[in-house]
Amino acid sequence: MSDIIKRSARAILLDGEDLVLIKRTRCGREPYWVTVGGGVEDWDASVLAALRREVFEELGGKLESAELVLLITDQMEGGVGVQHIFAARLGSMDLAARTGTEFSNPERGVYEVVRVPFTPEAVREVNLMPPELAAFILANTDAITSVLDTPVREA
Repeated sequence: MSDIIKRSARAILLDGEDLVLIKRTRCGREPYWVTVGGGVEDWDASVLAALRREVFEELGGKLESAELVLLITDQMEGGVGVQHIFAARLGSMDLAARTGTEFSNPERGVYEVVRVPFTPEAVREVNLMPPELAAFILANTDAITSVLDTPVREA
């Protein structure tokens, strides 16, 4: 068994009927889209806390709800990287409040917040990375919406 050497938290982030994504445009590369999120830092209290921090940094946003729905593992030098993928609803967003360093460093390219309808057809139209996440969304669009719309009952 390999050690986990890197963790990230990402959100299949819904705002109403739309999926909120980041369109990445970098010199010498075709544009691609990613979900909101990023690395889990040592000071984050949990993976969910890291996701909440990333949503604020990238969108000036706050989550209304979030449910872990997928893990994606990547073999890396020295161990394994794990991406914790949450289905989440956006509670609020203020792009003027974004604080992520990616917005102040032009060498990192352009980070454009975009909305696409949360349908398989619309998701197929964008080059969503990583491909495993795109495939998961395409296969589970209705289930993701259902998970977010159905409250969990406590025993």
